[in-house]
Amino acid sequence: MVTKTQAPAPAQARTRARPLRLGLIGLGMMGRHHARVARETEGVELVALADALGDPHGLAGALPLYDSVDGLISHGVDAVVVAVPTRFHEEVGLTLAAAGVHALIEKPVAHSIEAGRKLVDAFESRGLVGAVGHIERFNPALIELRRRLRAGELGEVYQIHTRRQGPFPSRIADVGVVKDLGSHDFDLTAWLAGADYVEVGAQTAFRSGREHEDMVAVSAKLADGTITSHLVNWLTPFKERVTVVTGERGAFVADTLTADLTFYENGTVASDWDAVASFRGVSEGTMTRFAFEKREPLKNEHEAFRDRVLGRTSEAVTLREGLRVLSVCEASVESARSGRTIALGPDDG
Repeated sequence: MVTKTQAPAPAQARTRARPLRLGLIGLGMMGRHHARVARETEGVELVALADALGDPHGLAGALPLYDSVDGLISHGVDAVVVAVPTRFHEEVGLTLAAAGVHALIEKPVAHSIEAGRKLVDAFESRGLVGAVGHIERFNPALIELRRRLRAGELGEVYQIHTRRQGPFPSRIADVGVVKDLGSHDFDLTAWLAGADYVEVGAQTAFRSGREHEDMVAVSAKLADGTITSHLVNWLTPFKERVTVVTGERGAFVADTLTADLTFYENGTVASDWDAVASFRGVSEGTMTRFAFEKREPLKNEHEAFRDRVLGRTSEAVTLREGLRVLSVCEASVESARSGRTIALGPDDG
């Protein structure tokens, strides 16, 4: 009698890889969201949390709660999400790197260029994954917009304009609106265009009586010639997150609050009115709102970080990219202070 047997399973199929052991430090507003998403991310196990001020939102549950990053390291973690105030990014990040632990650090990468460089060197020299939480890269509307730009649907890109406005967030105390909100727009703009900033001019205002600026208007240029403008403030009584990309064939408008993407096509209606005919090609045309899958950006970001740690193809934002964004922030603040346009070289940041 012949007995039929199945072929042996491959080793990777026989042995299920253990989940990535993840820690979280910083249990404020963003920490609350990171904790929720970490618990929902496949292949990741949230094993411990830390915050020097305790756990005001009850995020730990049955998990161990420590008062420092050292507690997370001693608990045994593969990676840590760093959601502490910006001024502590350097200290916490360097401690994790020295312990051989990967890190996803909330934006901005650090409070200063010098601190950012230290973080880049610490993680890169040890072959560790250091990522920055520039979450707009994971917004479905911007992902779809970038795909369409790369497919040439807009033709030549002329201008990228962003508006990021809303009420003052009491949770922010250690940086101004440029680093807290403007960093989002600097990163997503360079990412969409595939080109770095080369010139930055800015005006800031201090209307709320705080140490840091609460309003900024930035006019800049990218290496490919695209001009950009950014209106950012904490003084508007409504929340707005809009990116407009204008080009040869019309304009894309992305609303990252609702993850909607709309295309306004240039019209080609003929006219025998000479003054109007001279503008043919830039009149109103067809408007299209696109349908596409809309996943929570923070979930996309966590999965990208997980994949980078596991050596998979990933869109996680590197510390070096985060440092480049920080250099644009610093140039904006310096431009407003000095009243001159700041040039950025390829090695800035």
